[in-house]
Amino acid sequence: MGLPALALLLAAGLLHVQASPLARSFELDYEEDCFRKDGVPFRYVSGSIHYARVPRPAWRDRLLKMYMSGLSAVQVYVPWNYHEPQPGVYDFAGDRDVEAFLDLTAELGLLVILRPGPYICAEWEMGGLPSWLLWKPDIVLRSSDPAYLAAVDSWLHVLLPKIKPRLYQHGGNIISVQVENEYGSYYACDHGYLRHLLGSFRALLGSEVLLFTTDSTRAEELRCGTLQGLYATIDFGPGSNVTEAFGAQRWVEPKGPLVNSEYYTGWLDYWGEAHASTSLVHVARGLEDMLQLGASVNMYMFHGGTNFAYWSGADFKDQYKPVTTSYDYDAPLSEAGDPTEKLFAIRMVISKFQPLPAGPMPPATPKYAYGRVALQKHADLLDALDVLCPSGPIQSRFPLTFEAIKQAHGFVVYRTQLPRDVLEPAMLGAPPHSICDRGYVMLQKEYRGTLERDGQTTVHVMGRAGDTLDVLLENMGRISFGANISDFKGLLGNLSLDSSPLSNWLIYPLDIDAAVKQGWPHAALPKSSRRGRAGPAFYTGTFETPGIPWDTFVKFPGWSKVRRCVAGKGVRVNSSTAQPCIYLPGPAVDKWLQPGSVLAPPWAPADPLCTRLSTAHWPPQQHHCAGTGGCTLHPSVALPRPTPFQQDPRPQHCGHRINTRLPGSSVASCWGCRCTGGW
Repeated sequence: MGLPALALLLAAGLLHVQASPLARSFELDYEEDCFRKDGVPFRYVSGSIHYARVPRPAWRDRLLKMYMSGLSAVQVYVPWNYHEPQPGVYDFAGDRDVEAFLDLTAELGLLVILRPGPYICAEWEMGGLPSWLLWKPDIVLRSSDPAYLAAVDSWLHVLLPKIKPRLYQHGGNIISVQVENEYGSYYACDHGYLRHLLGSFRALLGSEVLLFTTDSTRAEELRCGTLQGLYATIDFGPGSNVTEAFGAQRWVEPKGPLVNSEYYTGWLDYWGEAHASTSLVHVARGLEDMLQLGASVNMYMFHGGTNFAYWSGADFKDQYKPVTTSYDYDAPLSEAGDPTEKLFAIRMVISKFQPLPAGPMPPATPKYAYGRVALQKHADLLDALDVLCPSGPIQSRFPLTFEAIKQAHGFVVYRTQLPRDVLEPAMLGAPPHSICDRGYVMLQKEYRGTLERDGQTTVHVMGRAGDTLDVLLENMGRISFGANISDFKGLLGNLSLDSSPLSNWLIYPLDIDAAVKQGWPHAALPKSSRRGRAGPAFYTGTFETPGIPWDTFVKFPGWSKVRRCVAGKGVRVNSSTAQPCIYLPGPAVDKWLQPGSVLAPPWAPADPLCTRLSTAHWPPQQHHCAGTGGCTLHPSVALPRPTPFQQDPRPQHCGHRINTRLPGSSVASCWGCRCTGGW
């Protein structure tokens, strides 16, 4: 062979290598009613995982367990507000590094079904939409409102260029991308908005990527949520008739693959209600029925995780229903990432239709009983306003919302004075639905009662003219689903005293996170506070950790509601409702252990200043509830600390045992704020 011919062959080979990624394809086949991956018929079995609900050090463990369960893909939401906390300010570092998460899925051999919104629901704060959109009070979310579209376009021009190189057609592992989410359930029914999104996604991702929508099986929702150019998929759970449900999809997509984009393996929990659970038998049977039809299925959730910090959302179903910190979801992988019986039942079903990966399922994560932690009062919250609100209060004749003062999350103190002597009990009241979401009333720094959204809106007070009246307002999470996602927080109306409006307010937006990052309260001496004062206060405690940080569960026996125990990974717990324990991942114990706030009941607990860190599991083993105030709490099991190499005597939820090895110890601290005003 002559040199020119050899050179020609080499050049042809080089061109083939360079072109091969472009030859990859993931397409719809309307004739065979299936997907085609690289020209071959393909069906995926997928599971949902939210990187924002899992600490980054645990990503690999959770994804590997999903892969070993037989899944070929994972479904991933991208919460806009998680990455753009302020207009034009972006955060893709650490736990927010979505590109690193996607690259890890590719490394582990998992395909990705991406759901970048801009609205995602997910029981996430405001459905993933940034609360700063509400700085324009009359904005119409999820519509063709120019102000909303401008913000969406700006965000998509930042996010989607990060996604495009990871599309399957470009050599990545993202096989499809969802546009919006369950839009048919939203009142606007604005197809112009969907067309705008379709144009933006095509312009930024290209013409080859498969774009789709997801809606329920209701005809009206499918009419409003679908659009030509977006493949319509549906969602339904184990209780549905599979044939009828897919018949609804066929109403809008007569040909093409059958797809259930959200097959519910469990359900979410609300404050004050029992832990939700779904029969593994029903979940497995429904999955098998769908796979027998050749459908592609995504299980929502496969691993739920935890609503750290302020990211839990809320629903509105005749009343405001905030979501708990735990997003366990009764999923196949528990909140702590442990395989459950439901996982192995699902794995067995999958094995009937496709080979399972070789090798054993990774075991449950080791957990450690750190034991009892005594807490001591550091400062009353109202005595720390100079630290928590260093810029000072905002003065206003009438109360302002969180959005008006640009406070995204957490707490705001509203302060005024009694305008006259009140020698007989007078009614301090708020207009209906104006407490968003919970207000703790203090007079002269003494707790007097709680005002609630869709609950108690009056408290009786007595005092002298000029006495200081404070209301600590808590945002418990913005509504994430339905027509009410424009969920303004704070005092939405003025308070009145015996029907006389109060005025001249001082408004303190609290930034507890910033104070903690600056070393408070470790770097400050305890505030001198009157003993026995009822009201929110910060408490501190210390406990030893072994050299290796292990997962644990935190329980506050006799307390009512923990707002934060870990600043980098803030959490809430209510011991009288669906969540009496907090799951605390090992990396949080090791790295993010920081101050937080604890809110307790109006009665003194048997062990009032104590918390326990144990390997006892939540949810179903530790409590039973029958609605608000209807719980029977079982004692938390605080196991003795195992000696080096000792095996934990208590079997874990999935049947694995824990081998514990203690290479050393260090000292860390946990803090809180305790309020005797009932939850």
